[in-house]
Amino acid sequence: MKLLFVHQNMPGQYRELIQWLAAQSEHEIVFLTQRLKPPVFAGVRTVQYKSHHKAADDAYGLSRTWENATGNGFGAAMALREIVAGGFQPDIVIGHVGWGEMTFFREVLPDTPMIGFFEYYYSVHGGPVGFDPASPPSDHSPFLMQGHNAVPLVNIEVVDLGHSPTMWQRNRFPTSFHDKMYVCHDGIRTDKLLPNKKAKVNLGRIGRPLTVKDEIVTFMARNLETTRGYHQFMRAMPHLQKARPNARVLVIGGNDASYGGKSKHPGGLRGQMEAEVGHLLDWDRLHFLGQVPYQDYQNIIQISSCHLYLSMPFVLSWSLLESMSMGATVVASDVAPVREAITHGETGLLVDFFDPEAIAVQIADVLARPRDFAHIGPAARDHVVKTYDFHTVCLPEHIRQINALVSSGAQIRMP
Repeated sequence: MKLLFVHQNMPGQYRELIQWLAAQSEHEIVFLTQRLKPPVFAGVRTVQYKSHHKAADDAYGLSRTWENATGNGFGAAMALREIVAGGFQPDIVIGHVGWGEMTFFREVLPDTPMIGFFEYYYSVHGGPVGFDPASPPSDHSPFLMQGHNAVPLVNIEVVDLGHSPTMWQRNRFPTSFHDKMYVCHDGIRTDKLLPNKKAKVNLGRIGRPLTVKDEIVTFMARNLETTRGYHQFMRAMPHLQKARPNARVLVIGGNDASYGGKSKHPGGLRGQMEAEVGHLLDWDRLHFLGQVPYQDYQNIIQISSCHLYLSMPFVLSWSLLESMSMGATVVASDVAPVREAITHGETGLLVDFFDPEAIAVQIADVLARPRDFAHIGPAARDHVVKTYDFHTVCLPEHIRQINALVSSGAQIRMP
């Protein structure tokens, strides 16, 4: 089969799928991306496109997202035209619709089956906007949110089939979308993301490696931001350190903001929280590691006594399911997307996002009574294996959906 994948930041949600397809040595795969230095995958040809237009800094707020999307879409369509002219006629196109890249693809490939990844539909209800009473939405927020939605509203008509990774994300979209969408996670490599009681982590300022015998609390987000609860994490730390004087906390994440607004503090959100609670903390037991290599991240989670995942109602992080796959005892915010993955007391422990002291109490309880919570990590892993495993659950469903759209002569053989 000839497959064209599209994602402005290759590989995005298609990391595992494209590698599996390429490894079959039966398919020709082209990946269209805006990323300047994309990763190299054997058997995958990468083609880069440039956005044809970007909205000016003073562009009208209600149409800014759409203006950028059309610039991406036209640039991607022009690159697609060249790909086709060069002799590559895809049997199917699979891509993320969020940045508008597929918006004009029907003008180039009017009859080719297309599957679009629909990640998020904006609203001031049920998501991060308006979730925190300390940051209420403005009078204009509902209009701005709907302005963002111009992109999926157009692209649902472009694709033959939509795809969303969780039920919560699918249900964010209008009900008119639902019959045209299937729900299946990207897939977790549970065969690689395993518990490892022999894992070790070396930190420069400690004269020995940390292991599962140490009292380790972990917190991870791509960037340390409010959407992923970094501010509530920091507010919980003084309570936790007081309750557990031997606990060390390892923090993974960058200092930018992937979602939502940035802190107005000159030091960013980290600076803001240091100013708020820094004088209450033992900094010798709080370790900020930045964005670490993937293997280091695995080692850190594997030695964790308790992993904290705090998120507003938003797209479920890969890191939560990966941590569960590695057998972590997870304490997580009690919000709808998290409840889809965690059952309180069985596969994790849910806490009030807005109660830092309660968060600290729950973590301290896990650290103080490890035997009483020893069932949670194995149960969490079992759940991820049964529900989100890439090879046995997600891959077969993705292949089934692809095969349903293409001709019988271009079917992907099921694993």
